[in-house]
Amino acid sequence: MRRRVLACLLIALGGWSSSAHFLLPASAQTAVGHPPDPGNETDNTPLERKVLSKEARLAFIRRGQVWKPTDIPRMNLRVGPDGPGAFEPNEHVTCTYAVVPKHGHTRKFHCALPSGEVVKVRYGAHNGEVQASVLSTRLLWALGFEADRVYPVRVTCQGCAADPWNTRGSHPEVHDFDPAVIERKPPGHVMRDANGNPSGWSWSELDLVDPNVGGAPVEQRDALKLLAAFIQHGDSKPDQQRLLCVNGLSEDGDCKEPFLMLHDVGVTFGRSNTFNSDSKGSVNFDAWSTTPVWKNSAACVAELSKSHTGTLGDPRISEAGRQFLANLLVQLSDRQIRDLFEVAGVERRADSSGRVTGVPVDNWVAAFESKRDQIVRNHCGTSTT
Repeated sequence: MRRRVLACLLIALGGWSSSAHFLLPASAQTAVGHPPDPGNETDNTPLERKVLSKEARLAFIRRGQVWKPTDIPRMNLRVGPDGPGAFEPNEHVTCTYAVVPKHGHTRKFHCALPSGEVVKVRYGAHNGEVQASVLSTRLLWALGFEADRVYPVRVTCQGCAADPWNTRGSHPEVHDFDPAVIERKPPGHVMRDANGNPSGWSWSELDLVDPNVGGAPVEQRDALKLLAAFIQHGDSKPDQQRLLCVNGLSEDGDCKEPFLMLHDVGVTFGRSNTFNSDSKGSVNFDAWSTTPVWKNSAACVAELSKSHTGTLGDPRISEAGRQFLANLLVQLSDRQIRDLFEVAGVERRADSSGRVTGVPVDNWVAAFESKRDQIVRNHCGTSTT
């Protein structure tokens, strides 16, 4: 009833239109016409200097970094990354539906904040990517691997249908979405190809990174591969990764800090599977807790079944890479691990019928520590069987 009354008041005051553009500030009018994931550019360098030729892309990857040191014991996994655009855990956010072309396969919509900024909102307890994106991005961030910023919030959307993913367009309604998450890009400039699209990378291209020209050493790259297996990041097609210029481009269009980051890690904390099934691949405790870290522990081959879109499968990890990730993981406290699963809301996970299937946080914490021990206690030999 409250929502219907509010919608009627908006119509009576002339503040509602069948087009979301009517309600948006001028600064948002252009943004709603853009395709999804515009990259949240933070610099004013001309577009001609931002696109990557084939040769420039290869040079970027060869110099690319994958990790930077963080003070892991002091990282607040409950609050998450701070800075401009951050949201408090479970913060109430009010926004206006923005018309953006449909993209992807999971429930989300775009919404304009009172400032005019258009953000992407994922929603629904039955959408495993809501919880999984919080889990994976915060773990990556805390350990020093670059990823999107994802904030769990409660959203009140003016102009949204009850299910805006399946019912597109602006509607004379107001609906609440809880659980929901808002995605932010990390600081920097997302590099683009000649067509202006965000430039991704495949996991095989990590082998092109060259420490001799300043690129990330093999132990850091192998640690990232092992962490991908740890979280069961099966949907690893190039679109799920980004080439990021940390701190933006210089005035002459050069990138001083090229970084290979993870963009979409929503199909995680389950078990990687052929068709990236949400029910099995995203926040499925039984699937994740029973999937071993190692397919062959002696040879240091990690367990990660490649999906039909994946570019990473059963990666072989160097002993240096195993040690590198182990040294990062052991710095996480019990409190931090608990905060991670609590803020993600894993206990609220539901199936497509709405039946709650989430398990207690205690179970997740125990499974995390058990899988961490598989990395810490292993020693990579030379067996190939």
